[in-house]
Amino acid sequence: MDSVLNTLSKTEFISICVRDPRVVKDDLWHKHIDYEICVHTNSMCFRRKTSCVRRRYSEFVWLRHCLDQNALGLELPKLPPWNPFFSLRNTQQLLQRMKGMQEFLEIVLREPLLLSDSRLHLFLQSDLSITRMERCALGKTRYTVAEAIQRSSSGFISRLEDKGCDSDSESCSSSLSCGLSVDTSLQGSHLTFFESSDREPELFPCLSETPLTAP
Repeated sequence: MDSVLNTLSKTEFISICVRDPRVVKDDLWHKHIDYEICVHTNSMCFRRKTSCVRRRYSEFVWLRHCLDQNALGLELPKLPPWNPFFSLRNTQQLLQRMKGMQEFLEIVLREPLLLSDSRLHLFLQSDLSITRMERCALGKTRYTVAEAIQRSSSGFISRLEDKGCDSDSESCSSSLSCGLSVDTSLQGSHLTFFESSDREPELFPCLSETPLTAP
């Protein structure tokens, strides 16, 4: 019995959850919707074992394009199609998009090759913009990929950028190669989804009810 429990405790898992859609005003005439991405894992591939960041749909599109360049023949999952009439008030549209984005990430995180791409880790665990993620992955920032992830919520990166330190003079790691065979068990997250608005939060069902096990 002890050996079984010991084996279970050592089983590697990555739990991903897309939740909490929120309208963000860009200016007087433009706005977009972003989503909270929460990661919980014991995988050695991840520097932070728990994290939450916010990403918008266009950043998911950017990530898929980046991963496709590194896929080496792997067939990447598709994202929910872009909808010019997408609305936060349409609960069905909202649930379908969040479900599709979460399923996309779950499939991606099963692939050890894709887990070695630093842009995936920056997307999931840093608050950098697309431009800064690209520059960091190419070694064109003073902060490393690890620093961008570890200190993303502390204001460290913002202070470096405010001082004009976002330069080519110091490199960062372009890859977070795990150095191990990743056989992750993607367990469905049972976190609750909330809608951020001026009214009372509306509960959404969890989008992944059944744990997904890597082949």
